[in-house]
Amino acid sequence: MADQSYLNWPFFEAKHRQLAAELESWAQTKLAHVDHSDTDAACRELVRLLGEAGFAAHSAALDGALDVRTLCLIREILARHDGLADFAFAMQGLGTGAISLFGSREQKAQWLPKTRSGQCIAAFALTEPGSGSDVAANTMTATWEGDHYLLNGRKTWISNGGIADVYTVFARTGDAPGARGMSAFIVPADTAGLEVIERLETIAPHPLATLEFNEVRIPVSSRIGESGQGFKIAMSVLDVFRSTVAAAALGFARRAFDEAISRVQTRKIQGSSLFDLQMVQGHIADMALDIDAAALLVYRSAWTKDSGADRVTREAAMAKLFATEHAQQVIDKAVQLHGGDGVKSGHAVEKLYREIRALRIYEGASDVQRIIIARQVMDAQ
Repeated sequence: MADQSYLNWPFFEAKHRQLAAELESWAQTKLAHVDHSDTDAACRELVRLLGEAGFAAHSAALDGALDVRTLCLIREILARHDGLADFAFAMQGLGTGAISLFGSREQKAQWLPKTRSGQCIAAFALTEPGSGSDVAANTMTATWEGDHYLLNGRKTWISNGGIADVYTVFARTGDAPGARGMSAFIVPADTAGLEVIERLETIAPHPLATLEFNEVRIPVSSRIGESGQGFKIAMSVLDVFRSTVAAAALGFARRAFDEAISRVQTRKIQGSSLFDLQMVQGHIADMALDIDAAALLVYRSAWTKDSGADRVTREAAMAKLFATEHAQQVIDKAVQLHGGDGVKSGHAVEKLYREIRALRIYEGASDVQRIIIARQVMDAQ
């Protein structure tokens, strides 16, 4: 089992330690039995299981108060056990984050009980083919016509695309140029004119798709918040969930570390364990250091948000940048310590090697996080 001593850090309360213990026990019992041969089916099953167990309830908040430390702990523990389980939980939160934080009472009542219970799968549709991290350059339009909007455009790299029941969609309403001209909408997956035009395959299998919106008609009541608030809503959601991406990376790193410790203790070389080599001890020390440093940044960010900070842009960017980059290094060391077994298809560290790479890209690539951090530093001067 991974080191649990960090749960005694002052960032956490008794409720967080209890949740971690409950989820750890549940994950050990349930996740090993989920069939991953069909990624879509596995994701649906994981959402259902997380809902039935009550853990998916933490992904959204009826009162708008998301506990970020809880989100991070859940993602860290799930990622350590099963990358797709982490994905399933995370997308329930990201997909409904705008509703949790900015939705009307009616919108929350309609959708959040369904996603929290695992009866409904959610998705966050922000990225477009020509914009990527430059959200302000999005071109999808939402034209206001009386009591409804018409959505036209394309979204891509949408997690849960193709299996989601509801999408939070960001489109340009023309209130102002650039970032100020976007709004957020709730779009049920069965709405006429919404089509999944491509399923995207990646090195770590997850449900991903490109979506086409062709004269998609939705009522004005589907808009989240005020017209023109879309960019603010999207950034507020990412401000919360960016820390959780770092937590998932931390979970991957912890699993790789556990696998590496087992390997160097049991693998023999010239009559001694691999761990007896001084160079190997150096690798283990570096891995342990990277994990603790990442954990401190992750839970500083989460604690700061939970303590009432309006935004944690700098803290979340630092956590995501450091945790994802250094998890990649930890996992690479684990692969190296496993030798040929480390690149054998299906081996735990081989799967981790494929899982970690995307985390350095989505929800703001590493170089984007560096820009954010630098600007936050200068703004504080």
